[in-house]
Amino acid sequence: MPQPPRPPASPPARALDGVLVADFSRVLAGPLAAATLADLGAEVIKVERPGTGDDTRAWGPPFGPDSGPEDPEGSKGGAQRSRTAAYFDAANRSKRGLALDLGDPADAAAARELARRADVLIENFRPGSLAKYGLDHTATRAANPGLVHCTITGFGSGAGASLPGYDFVVQAVGGLMSITGEPGGPPLKAGVALVDVLTAKDATTGILAALRHRDRTGRGQLVEVNLLSSLLGSLVNQASGHLATGRDPGPMGNRHPSIAPYETLACRDGRPLAVAAGNDRQFRALATALGAPELADDPRFARNQDRVRNRTDLIKALEDRLASGTPENWTDRLLAASVPCGPVNTLSQALELAGRLGLDPVTPVGEGRIPQVTSPLRLSDTPVTPPTAPPRLDEHGTALRTWLSGPADHPLPPEM
Repeated sequence: MPQPPRPPASPPARALDGVLVADFSRVLAGPLAAATLADLGAEVIKVERPGTGDDTRAWGPPFGPDSGPEDPEGSKGGAQRSRTAAYFDAANRSKRGLALDLGDPADAAAARELARRADVLIENFRPGSLAKYGLDHTATRAANPGLVHCTITGFGSGAGASLPGYDFVVQAVGGLMSITGEPGGPPLKAGVALVDVLTAKDATTGILAALRHRDRTGRGQLVEVNLLSSLLGSLVNQASGHLATGRDPGPMGNRHPSIAPYETLACRDGRPLAVAAGNDRQFRALATALGAPELADDPRFARNQDRVRNRTDLIKALEDRLASGTPENWTDRLLAASVPCGPVNTLSQALELAGRLGLDPVTPVGEGRIPQVTSPLRLSDTPVTPPTAPPRLDEHGTALRTWLSGPADHPLPPEM
């Protein structure tokens, strides 16, 4: 007999289903934290200035494809740029767009109502500047005792409150540039806004912990993170070494201060191979794979501390043997011997590698939109939400303003 049709499967539960996030933040750290919460299933409303929006919309080239027609008459969001920088897309996936002018009484009231309905509010305004709009933590907690209010600053809310926080500056004053680059060369920043990214992860961790506390108590709280503290907390062994010895570490290029070989080594034609022999067993495997097992018994190289002390002789001995092959040749041979290593890839090669490994590193978000790098999170029972395209400026503004002006118990309208 024919089987009755099966009912449609319910979408899988998400870890943050039912959580509403009001994202008042700009540039990278705050927006990236909010995007991570969206990955986990939260509804995120991104609030931007009318007309211009988040600064990163203009941080190009490169720019994405046309993101909609110009509005010469001006909407609530103002004239919409036809193209948005790829930078903006990197941190604003899966959000709804709402443009509000906090200097306008009606818009400020809508912003306060959004904060009253939200579970999480994220902002990176200068400390104290939101008080005149009734959006500082004291005001938002009074109106919404269960709100998790996350504030992100450059240098904290004390003596550094007035200092502008930009990733590049914090990399400089926070010590990261002093340990990045080649010995004797100029200090260098990391190749990405690393401090912002680290701060975003700290903010996400703090928000999730505060939500867990609210689940138990019903009370929200203030979560404070700042770029300088996030950087210092990420210097791990370098900071610990300084605290142990009182000495400032310096740049070592691709070398590690406490492990050898843990750096790039020159192969044929000087092309680099990254080798990370983190213990004596792995070094013995490396020496054997290079056809020089005697190196592992050489008293200069037998133990890691010996190899660090005699690094110059060690590297010469290894590179003399690596010169016979390419990084790709040696990668295959050394991985077969369980030696951690790999060629120095370009970004396109890195994405290709992740694809070959089945990691699905890139996710499409719609025709004509820049694809997104896939979330690194994998949850077995509450999978990450497939991303949607970042919002155009004020894209969902009409529906959201209508919702905010109506009864508070009405559900958020379905996304159009």
